[in-house]
Amino acid sequence: MTAYWLPRNLHPAAWWLWALGLATAASRTTNPMLLALILSVVIFVVINRRSDAPWAVAFRLYLSLGAFIVVMRVVYRIIFGGGEGDQILFTLPEIPLPAWAAGIRLFGQVTLESLLGGAYDGLRLATMLICVGAANALANPKRLLKSVPSALYEAGSAVVVAVSVFPQLAESVVRVGRARRLRGSTERGIRAFRAVAIPVLEDALDRSLRLAAAMDSRGYGRSGALTGGARAVTGALLVTGLIGICVGVYGVLDGTTPRYLAGPMLAIGVAIAATGMYSAGRRVHRTMYRPDHWRLAELVAAGCGIVAAIVLFRSSSVDPANLNPSLRPLAWPEVDLLPAVGVLIALLPAWLVPPAANDLEEAGR
Repeated sequence: MTAYWLPRNLHPAAWWLWALGLATAASRTTNPMLLALILSVVIFVVINRRSDAPWAVAFRLYLSLGAFIVVMRVVYRIIFGGGEGDQILFTLPEIPLPAWAAGIRLFGQVTLESLLGGAYDGLRLATMLICVGAANALANPKRLLKSVPSALYEAGSAVVVAVSVFPQLAESVVRVGRARRLRGSTERGIRAFRAVAIPVLEDALDRSLRLAAAMDSRGYGRSGALTGGARAVTGALLVTGLIGICVGVYGVLDGTTPRYLAGPMLAIGVAIAATGMYSAGRRVHRTMYRPDHWRLAELVAAGCGIVAAIVLFRSSSVDPANLNPSLRPLAWPEVDLLPAVGVLIALLPAWLVPPAANDLEEAGR
């Protein structure tokens, strides 16, 4: 049992499943108290279980971006639709629009219900974004690329590189800012942004090119002998299966879709995608040094996030009123015990999984 608590970095897919489970839970509610609880859980786990790796620094930028999203949603309601409701807060001069823009209003009356609706929607979107940022802060993107199945190798490479762009930009900002401070620069505001923007973009571009060259030199994407017809069939199976999975997942999450259509569509999509991945995996040959294994800690982390998503999903069909507070009439948000406990279960990885190892400790094992 002592070996369980030795510092190590978990399988990146475990943290992604944990984060996506919380993001799914956040998508089921607009209750600000419940969303604030999800944010608190995410921030606490990230603080206690992130490593000292460069990509972990990007989490603060996700928090800032989330706050910006909330503010912009409220501003959008003020500009385009702030008059829904009875409790008028203030009135702005309304800009008349031509007849072809009927149904659109600029400024005018701004009500409390409209502002709260914008804040609730923005907070839900910001929470989902911050959950993705938590996955980026906790999971090593390079190890995630190594764990991508062979069948999804090309698409997985593109996705992992795209997901790691934001952490790389954050690291570049920190490096350039540190270099400017060492040179005695005291510029702030717009002038500092102009001085930092070009070096940051240049540094991020250089690192992306070095990554692409390293991937190419190691034979990334090397495929075996396969006829054109077989490649076409494999690609068609993969695309059809993934489309079926997307439609099936949407049907399962959407309460208006009949159950007898959503379940079979999801099952058919999974079957077709599995067939396509098996066929595609045979033509991709790659070796793996020190493969990542799933252990008890990975199961605990991923399971906690999945449980939170399941609890919120079931709660939305049992008592949707508390998950989506009423705006007309205006009601104070309340939180039931079941969804709160479901979210707090996702807090357990802060204590039940081993702490993260730094780069030197991980390389020594």
